[in-house]
Amino acid sequence: MIAQLTGLVASRADGACVIDVNGVGYLVHASTPCLAGLPAPPERAQVLTELQVREDAFTLFGFADAAERDWFRLLTTVQGVGGRVALNILSVLPPAALAAAIAGADKGRLGQASGVGPKLAARLVTELRDKAGAIFPQAGGPLPAVPQGVAAELLSALLNLGYRRPEAEAALARAAAALPEDAGFDLRLRATLRELAP
Repeated sequence: MIAQLTGLVASRADGACVIDVNGVGYLVHASTPCLAGLPAPPERAQVLTELQVREDAFTLFGFADAAERDWFRLLTTVQGVGGRVALNILSVLPPAALAAAIAGADKGRLGQASGVGPKLAARLVTELRDKAGAIFPQAGGPLPAVPQGVAAELLSALLNLGYRRPEAEAALARAAAALPEDAGFDLRLRATLRELAP
């Protein structure tokens, strides 16, 4: 099992990168947030990995952190979710946002990922809610809801400030978990910006 790679980022493209470890280039398929977090070639980087072995291929998937890898493993336990579809989901919904979508049975958000239709979105909610609650406690219980209009305004504000959608959505979910349901726009925006601060 290859659990981690440390080496030079040889190249980066849509959906994959090549990590050069002592002269051997490993093709690693990764989510959009993971790839965005990698330094520009030829800088050194460390990527957590999961090796999937099939009859016709050995495929390495890469992750920015353990939470992303844990969700990948959980997603691929669902029938119809292979490695590529799991990465598509994690590209649209980083771990915190994915936990919120599962907890809230938000099939619409899950359906934003390429390869996830209404039936698969429903299966993800049904099969993962209990499993996710056992592994990720924040996904098992109710999360404070963000009123839909306020969430859209917050997301728009963050995108206008230059944040990428995945990191903005993840920060919104984290901030929502720590705020009362009746928190207004200003309070939610300040809390979300604190989540995004380095």
